[in-house]
Amino acid sequence: MHLPDERSFNRWFIIISCLVVIVLVLWNTSIFFQRLKEDERAKMNIWARAQEELANAPEDADLTLVLEILNNNTTIPIIHTDEHGEIAYTTNIDPTILEDPKSTREYLEDLKDENEPIAVDLGDGQIQYLYYGNSPALNKLKYYPIGLTLIGFLFIGVVYFFYTTTKNSEQNKLWAGMAKETAHQIGTPLSSLIGWTEILKAEQVNPAYVEEMEKDIERLKTITERFSKIGSLPNLQETDIVSATRESFEYLKSRSSELIEFSMRAPRQPIYVMLNEQLYSWTIENLVKNAIDAMRGKGSLNIEIKQDLRQAHIYITDTGKGIDKNKFRLIFEPGQTTKKRGWGLGLSLAKRIIEEYHRGRIKVARSEINKGSTFQISLKKV
Repeated sequence: MHLPDERSFNRWFIIISCLVVIVLVLWNTSIFFQRLKEDERAKMNIWARAQEELANAPEDADLTLVLEILNNNTTIPIIHTDEHGEIAYTTNIDPTILEDPKSTREYLEDLKDENEPIAVDLGDGQIQYLYYGNSPALNKLKYYPIGLTLIGFLFIGVVYFFYTTTKNSEQNKLWAGMAKETAHQIGTPLSSLIGWTEILKAEQVNPAYVEEMEKDIERLKTITERFSKIGSLPNLQETDIVSATRESFEYLKSRSSELIEFSMRAPRQPIYVMLNEQLYSWTIENLVKNAIDAMRGKGSLNIEIKQDLRQAHIYITDTGKGIDKNKFRLIFEPGQTTKKRGWGLGLSLAKRIIEEYHRGRIKVARSEINKGSTFQISLKKV
């Protein structure tokens, strides 16, 4: 009974744990970066002092250690400037940069932004300033947190997608099970009704009454078959979409209010598509009933069929209250409804029938508030 709660807890536990790990790694990386930066600063201070020692040493001084310190720097880029800001010499700078004075000056400005300069006293009042940049290893370390963060969020996205997909799969199985159970429950009284019609015929009841009952029984059979097909792949057959649409149109017209003005425009020649008639008629029924609700039981409803080289297009237009443009896609989500009653599954079911079962497309073609809406179904021709 608590499985969904446990899964939700596990999902958020993994996501929060990932975030905590990312934060801890980023924090430690930041500390490590600052320590390396301080170490390079200390190294440059020693390098500057070696420069001073070399410049101020007597001719017979042993400079082995000083030269070793100066030659030891092979990675950190350095530019020396005099007190007037003119470049004296450089170390570990790309030669292609030094070929252009403008590029060299721009590179110097970049070094000024990276680290504070170190003053070098060369004696006799001669002062130089040592500008240095980060070593290649330190520069690479700067981008490490970005890569780690991207990997972390990618992992979180995968976890979230996995649990969301699992949840949707379970919901689909639940709805399919409920639909099949509904079909099973309807089947029992339906069988009884068929028996009663035979009794009424034997009792010589008005045939017109029995005929109408039989029509409704056939309708119940259709509804039962529709529900039984939810959750399983339907059987698609080459069908004339004009004839199938007209059949649904006539049925709905005969059972709707006289205040609704029905009209239909379609080509005279057949248009063949791969279709499951029962599920398709369910889609048309849902769209028409939604249109009637949008018109509050009074208005005009038109069904029009067009075609191009590849597809057949069915348009259902009403004169109802219309739909806000920002809700064109939202209305196909389960649970979205403006009615006081209902679960908001009609359009969601229509979308699933058309797009998942028939590999077609359904959308709101156009809509204007207080003027009406047009829904469009597109199916590939055979």
